[in-house]
Amino acid sequence: MVRNESVPDSGTANHYLRYTWKKKLIMLALILLTAVLALYAISAGSAELSPWQVLLTLLGQTEGQSQIIIWSIRLPRVLAAMVAGIGLGAAGAVMQNVLRNPLASPTTVGIAQGAAFGAALAIVGWGAGSSSSTGGGTILISSPYLVTISAFVGAMLSTMIIIFLAQYKGVSPESMVLAGFALGFFFQAGTMLLQYFTNDVNVAAIVFWTFGDIGRAAWGELGIMSCVVFGSVLFFLFNRWNYNALDSGAETAKGLGVNVEKTRQLGMFFASLITATAVSFLGIIAFIGLVAPHLVRRLIGGDNRFLIPASGVMGALLLLAADTLARRIIAPVILPVGAVTSFLGAPLFLYLLVKGAKLR
Repeated sequence: MVRNESVPDSGTANHYLRYTWKKKLIMLALILLTAVLALYAISAGSAELSPWQVLLTLLGQTEGQSQIIIWSIRLPRVLAAMVAGIGLGAAGAVMQNVLRNPLASPTTVGIAQGAAFGAALAIVGWGAGSSSSTGGGTILISSPYLVTISAFVGAMLSTMIIIFLAQYKGVSPESMVLAGFALGFFFQAGTMLLQYFTNDVNVAAIVFWTFGDIGRAAWGELGIMSCVVFGSVLFFLFNRWNYNALDSGAETAKGLGVNVEKTRQLGMFFASLITATAVSFLGIIAFIGLVAPHLVRRLIGGDNRFLIPASGVMGALLLLAADTLARRIIAPVILPVGAVTSFLGAPLFLYLLVKGAKLR
């Protein structure tokens, strides 16, 4: 007698569809919320524009001042915030997976500190900070591309050290976060020594760079960031099943045919590449890569098929909100976005920790 299992199969399929549709709807809601915030961010500023004006300008239906303001100033800034947020959010989700540590993020494994040391070295040692203050008291870095390249090299140096420790010295994934903390303190010490032995203009330039500023990115920088971020996110999505296997432990993942070491090393490399690129162009932006994945896990769970892209969207939303707040809270003064993300991210992360403890 043949058993008819169509009913349980149908019930399982319906349950799976509800499982996936709920997550997709949450992701769609995050995307729509980000789009609405982006429209507001483009319209808000010292020269106020209506959302309708913004839409007409983006469609090429207007000319004059609004076109210059949107295409030359506001749109690159908004897109840079979204691209960097996507990269940092997705990188944070992957780092927390491959290192098996909820505290892993682009700023807690020494990458951002390595970038800051590289930037400080360029400003002090190679004359990139030789410019003086302007009449309005604004610090200008005379060779921004030299600082950017040096910051990128510093960030990737930190990355290579971590990967070397994992591959050749047998450091466990959990211990790699501690190694990242140690590297962070090492690079911070190097930056402080450079500040100690240089003049006040260079010190001001170093501090200015580390504040974080989305407005530094023009169309050229945005293009480079977009290529790196979206290429790396595609790699993450291609390996989403491998990351799901890693959630069950290294032995289980190996039993499923996953090359655990290669998956971890490549995941760390591309996550670090995103971080190095974003930080070298925009300065240090803390907490986005740490908080975004935790917020998303509360909403849709830990399935990396949805967690990685949703963390990217959440990162874009958080960074865009922080930058918009930085521009509007005491306008026309623009606050450093790195300070705003830290100010908002720290209590939010503490809340998530307390909430998690109560749930357990």
